[in-house]
Amino acid sequence: MSHPEGQVPLPTTAALTALQQLIEVVAKLRSPDGGCPWDLAQTPETLIPYVIEEAYETVDAIRSGDQKAIAEELGDLLLQVVLQAQIASEQGQFSLTEVAQGISEKLIRRHPHVFGDVEVASVEEVRQNWEQIKDQEKGATTQPPLLSQKLSNYARSLPPLVAAMKISQKAAGAGFEWDSIDGVWDKFHEELAELQEALQGEDKAHQESELGDLLFTIVNLARWQGLDPAEALQGTNRRFIQRFVQVEAVCDRPLTDYSLEELEAFWQQAKAKLGHTQPTTPSEQ
Repeated sequence: MSHPEGQVPLPTTAALTALQQLIEVVAKLRSPDGGCPWDLAQTPETLIPYVIEEAYETVDAIRSGDQKAIAEELGDLLLQVVLQAQIASEQGQFSLTEVAQGISEKLIRRHPHVFGDVEVASVEEVRQNWEQIKDQEKGATTQPPLLSQKLSNYARSLPPLVAAMKISQKAAGAGFEWDSIDGVWDKFHEELAELQEALQGEDKAHQESELGDLLFTIVNLARWQGLDPAEALQGTNRRFIQRFVQVEAVCDRPLTDYSLEELEAFWQQAKAKLGHTQPTTPSEQ
């Protein structure tokens, strides 16, 4: 069904019916009377790995462009939301209704240029208004929260590489920044030398500390160059797997039966064959 230009389609009756069916299915799975033993054994904490796993699988599906896979993974992710809300409802804490109402109210509150009379001239103004309203929601009506509090939230809630980028961006925005990229390169070589020195010793904690410092500096280099380190590493992971697939394809016995020189030759052949093409997901190979 097509919609007039600029008009946002609303959920259909079928979509709302399907969502209600999902809610009822999850409630049945959690029912002490004929429910599923596995679902009944779950708690919000035991489901944390599945929330993370489904989020990453959804991202992977989106990157692949496979619409069927995207729809399926979004369903798996939605299940985790409904399941968490169902457990909370059973414990008298909140329900899916409060979850949906809460996010709707937040979106309306943080978009006064859409739902109110505020005018904005750029995406940057939208972002600034969002951050200001967010601070006000947290009770910072007169004094904005310390930057360190925000940085702690990133470190606590985001994957380390993503958190490092956010922390780096926010700190730089507050003036904690090098004058030029030359300063970042100097820091890189300094941290590399310190890691090499630490690796000569036996203190694993110190070695990890120096490794972390080097990785954080590399994140800063990425930021200066406008690169996404998480995307870069994801691409490298995929290229490595693609090349590994090619190596295994030419081997007629276990990899451990080949010498390092032979494996290196296979690897270089795979690298030359694949080149630096855009990495694909396993489903696209």
